Amino acid sequence: MVGKTIRLRRIFDQKSEKTVIVPMDHGISMGPVKGIADIRSTIDKIAAGGASAIVIHKGLVPYSGPSVGSKLGLIVHISASTSLSADKNYKRLVAGVGDVAALGADAVSIHCNIGGGKEDEMIADFGMVADECRAFGLPLLAMCYPRGPNVKDEFAVEPVAHCARLAAELGADVVKTNYTGSVESFKQVVKGTPVPVVIAGGPKIDSDTALLAMISEAMEAGAKGVSIGRNVFQHDDVTGITRAIGRVVFEGMRPEEAYRR
Repeated sequence: MVGKTIRLRRIFDQKSEKTVIVPMDHGISMGPVKGIADIRSTIDKIAAGGASAIVIHKGLVPYSGPSVGSKLGLIVHISASTSLSADKNYKRLVAGVGDVAALGADAVSIHCNIGGGKEDEMIADFGMVADECRAFGLPLLAMCYPRGPNVKDEFAVEPVAHCARLAAELGADVVKTNYTGSVESFKQVVKGTPVPVVIAGGPKIDSDTALLAMISEAMEAGAKGVSIGRNVFQHDDVTGITRAIGRVVFEGMRPEEAYRR
């Protein structure tokens, strides 16, 4: 576990024990959309804003630039599907933990959806990857969501709490999941799992204040940070919004004060 402990220090701020992660693994699922077409430039802007780490796929690591490793922790995502798939919620493994270790990454990221027809296969993959991460001393970030025909509301507290607990039970070191919409409901999610919980950003939010307010509420509920992609890398001011998120996460600043151009 020493390896995991050392690497987690590169992802979590040592004073606050919080993290600001920016996932940029969307190229496989969505293509070269705004913000990740020129990914190296965006990574540099994220680094300038003080983020803790980024999440990318293995093929982009050589093109990520010098900010990765010097200013930003590197988390490599090993699950994928595309928006054109007949079942886009079914995530397949596209790399192994050994591949991630060879790239010099600080952590592995895996995606697991519960509530769909291929849930059993994703859970089996999750368990196997968690075992390999333990052997390599690599922390595991689990992106775990309730998605599929058996899920009525993917933001409801019961299925979200179930996802968070499942991630901990299978061996994740950090779990990323949906924010449930209120401080009190999200406290139940955090209380139900012993591992740090970070919130997803979801689809693009038009209002910076609304985004920062959601983050502030999650932090009040006990979240250990965020893992927010499109609302950062597709923002017109990537560095500014990253810095603002950091002010809320690391300093506890009020949302209306955090974003200053």
